[in-house]
Amino acid sequence: MGMLAYFVNGWVSLNQLTPDYVLVLFIVSVLALAWAIYTLFSYHRSSTNATFVAIVDLLFVGAFIGAVYALRFIAAADCTHIAAGSYADAQFGPFGSARVATSFDASVDKTCAMLKACFAFGIMNAVFFFITSVLACFHGDRMGSRDRATYVRETHYHRHGHRSSPHSRRSSHSHRRTYV
Repeated sequence: MGMLAYFVNGWVSLNQLTPDYVLVLFIVSVLALAWAIYTLFSYHRSSTNATFVAIVDLLFVGAFIGAVYALRFIAAADCTHIAAGSYADAQFGPFGSARVATSFDASVDKTCAMLKACFAFGIMNAVFFFITSVLACFHGDRMGSRDRATYVRETHYHRHGHRSSPHSRRSSHSHRRTYV
């Protein structure tokens, strides 16, 4: 997120449009981060809606594949150039000699290297969301229909009374079942 935000900020500060290949990956990453945080904090409810979590995770897999596909040109880019500095000859007597570089000059294109890292992180996120989708399917509804217990509470009310006798004793019992 930080590298992508760096790119978006750079183009916005120059008052230019952010290229699609960065913007798509940035938007997908922001939404995926929000979804990951939401599912992390609602884990206690995840067994009841595991199928929904698995489907959304698969949607993020597809979104990351699309975002990485938009950035595919960076895979073949060469972001570093390493050149040897001065050379020194080392003699090994009867075993020969060797020419050894004493210093190296390395130049790294920061923008190219960061885009390549974003490309790699996009691929990793697609793989990780696929794994979490599979795990959500396995997590699923832990209590299957055969494991659920139906609790029946029975309450008895019986009324025995005589209409003709006003002084008779009345008992209040009747049958009523309640399923919980």
